[in-house]
Amino acid sequence: MNNLKKNMIRPLVFFPAFILLLITIILNFVNYDWFLRVTTAAQNFMTQEVGWVFSLAGVACVILIIFAYFSPLGNVRIGGEDAKPLLKKRTWFAITLTTTIAAGILFWGTAEPISHLTSPPKSLGIEPMSPEAVLFAMETLYLHWTFIPYAFYSVPTIVFAFAYYNMKRSFSVGAQISPALRNYNQDKINVIVDAVILFAVAAAISSSFGTSVMNMGGGINSLTGIDNDKSLWIVITIIGTIAFIVSSSTGLMKGIRVLADFNIYLYYVILAALIILGPTVYMFSLGTESFGGFLSGFFDKALFTGQAAGDSWATGWTTFYWSNWMAWAPVTAVFLARIAYGYTVKEVIMMNFVIPGLFSVIWMTVLGGTAINFQMTGKVDIAAVIDAQGTGAAGYAVLSEIPFSGILIVLYLLAVMISFVTATDSTTNAMASISATGITEGAQEAPIFIKITWGLIVGAVALIFISTLGINGIMTLSYLGGFPALFLGILSILSLIVVMRNPAKFDRHSKKNQQRNSA
Repeated sequence: MNNLKKNMIRPLVFFPAFILLLITIILNFVNYDWFLRVTTAAQNFMTQEVGWVFSLAGVACVILIIFAYFSPLGNVRIGGEDAKPLLKKRTWFAITLTTTIAAGILFWGTAEPISHLTSPPKSLGIEPMSPEAVLFAMETLYLHWTFIPYAFYSVPTIVFAFAYYNMKRSFSVGAQISPALRNYNQDKINVIVDAVILFAVAAAISSSFGTSVMNMGGGINSLTGIDNDKSLWIVITIIGTIAFIVSSSTGLMKGIRVLADFNIYLYYVILAALIILGPTVYMFSLGTESFGGFLSGFFDKALFTGQAAGDSWATGWTTFYWSNWMAWAPVTAVFLARIAYGYTVKEVIMMNFVIPGLFSVIWMTVLGGTAINFQMTGKVDIAAVIDAQGTGAAGYAVLSEIPFSGILIVLYLLAVMISFVTATDSTTNAMASISATGITEGAQEAPIFIKITWGLIVGAVALIFISTLGINGIMTLSYLGGFPALFLGILSILSLIVVMRNPAKFDRHSKKNQQRNSA
C-alpha cells in the first residue's frame, strides 16, 4: 500500500502549477505581444509596488538567523538527540554550496561588477568608471551574493527541518509556516501552499536554468567560436535537461553527492589559479576596503530603493535578486532540511549561512576584483564584450587574459555545467517530492516520472524566456516566481520567531526526553 501511495501524484498540488506553466508556454507562441504585456505588467508590479517588502524581508532574515544561532533553538538537534547525520560536513558543505547560488556566482561574478562600474545608480551621483564606482561595484557584489541570499535560504530550512523532524508535521512546504498558523487546518493549507509554491519555484528555477544556459553558451563560444545564440541554447537545454534528469533518478545521496564533491574542487582550482596568476594585491586590497564599506553601510545598501529620486536601479538589480532567492527558498529548503538531519540548528546555520556566505565573499573578491582590474587598466574591455556577445561572455573574457587560459576556461565551463545540474537536480527532486503522495520519511524519493515531468517543463520554460526576451527573460521569470513566495517567506519568518521563543514547547523529542526523565 505504501508503494502504491508513493507512486501517485498529488493532483491538487501538481496540476495547478503544471497547467499554469503550460499556459505560459502556449501563450508565448499563440499571442506573443499579449504575453509580453502581461509579464511586463507583473514585473512592474513586483518592482514598483512591493520591492520594498523584499528589502525588509532580506534584512529581517539576516537579523533573525543571528538571533536563532544564540537562542535556545540553536542547541536543538534536528531529528532529536539520537539522530545521526546523513552526511559528513565536507560533503554537506559541497552540496549546500553547489545546489544554491553557485551557478549564479559563476555567471554574475564577472559580469555584474562591470555593469555597476559603467552604470551606477544615477541618484547616488557616482561617476561611471570612477574610484567611487569601483567601490560601489564591489560593495554591491557583497550585498547581492553573500549573507542576505543565504539568510533567505536558511530561515525556511530551519523551520522546515524543525517542523518536519521535530514537530512531526507532514512532508509539505506548508510545514514551514505551521508554527505561525498554530491550530488552522494544516492539511488544507498544505495543499494550497504546495501548489502555489510549485509554480513560484518552477519559474525561479527556469530563471536560473536560463542563466546557466547562457553562461555555458558563452563558454562554448569562447572555446569553439560557435555563436552563442538560440540554436546553441536549444542544444544546451536538451543536453542539460537529460543530464539533471539522469542525476536526479540516481537518488538524493548518489548523483548530487558525487557531483557536488567533484565540483567544489573545481571551485578551489579556479580560485587558486586566479589568486596566483591574477592581480592578487589589487583584488584583496580592493576587497578589504569594499567589504568594510559593505559592512558599515549594510542597512543603507540593503534597504536602498531609489524611490526618493525616482531611480529604478534597485528594482532592476536588488529586487530581482531578492525575488529570485525568495522564490527558490521554500522548495530548496525542503532539500536542505533533508540533508541537515542529525545536526544541531547552530550547525545548520553555520553550514547554510556563515560558511557559504564567507565562501561567496572570497569568490566575489577574486573574480569581481579581477574583472574590475582588467576593465580599469584596459587589459580587456569587458563592457564591450558584454555589449557584443552578451552577459554570458564576461567570465570567459576575463579568463582568456590569464595564463593557461585554455585549461581554466574548460574547468570553468565544467564547473558551470555541474553547478547547473546539481542545483536543478536538487530542486526538481524537492518539487517532485512535494508533488507525490507517500513521502513519510526524509530519505524517501519521489517517482522518477514526476522528476522527469518537472525537468522537461522547467527546461521548456527557460528556453522560451531566454530565446524571446534574453537576459530580461531571466529577470521576468525571477519576478513571477518571487511574488507568491514573498508571502510564504514572511510567514516563515514569523514561524521561526514563534519557535525561537520556546522550542521545547514544539519539540516532540524534547517532550519524550522529559517524560523519560520523569519516569
